[in-house]
Amino acid sequence: MIRVLNDVLQLHFVRNPGAAFSLASGSTWIFSIIAAAVVIFIVWFARRIRSFAWGLVFGLLLGGVLGNLTDRLLREPGFGVGHVVDFISTPWLLPAIYNVADMAIVSSMVIFMILTIRGIGLDGNKVVAESKTATPTLKQTDAVTPDTTTSDTVAPTRERPAPGAEALR
Repeated sequence: MIRVLNDVLQLHFVRNPGAAFSLASGSTWIFSIIAAAVVIFIVWFARRIRSFAWGLVFGLLLGGVLGNLTDRLLREPGFGVGHVVDFISTPWLLPAIYNVADMAIVSSMVIFMILTIRGIGLDGNKVVAESKTATPTLKQTDAVTPDTTTSDTVAPTRERPAPGAEALR
């Protein structure tokens, strides 16, 4: 361990065979497959992104996943089951040891949550969700038209009367 800023920042060298906190360390090959699928999805999906913020989310995610995937593919003990090198420790913030790729992935998820909560779409515009409890608006086909069935008065009515409306006449 190297103390860079006393207990604020420390450098360690740890080979992590699993996920966060070394969980599921016997399933390294599964993480490699999932990471490869995420990379393929992001590359395919990137054409739809039209905003800087969403580009940042997927760029950070892609960079982080590629960083950890590179370790899993190229480091010991072998292809697809390699250990990810973690080396950053901030004991005052987290009891974990992590790497730059992990920071990129977590940062992308924080920005993802902010954009989602604020309702920002992939084009950068705010998405307006339709309320299920809102009253429906009149459509062009629901327009009020004069009633031509009676000759003595001309009252506006709907083209299709609502059920029970005949009793009100």
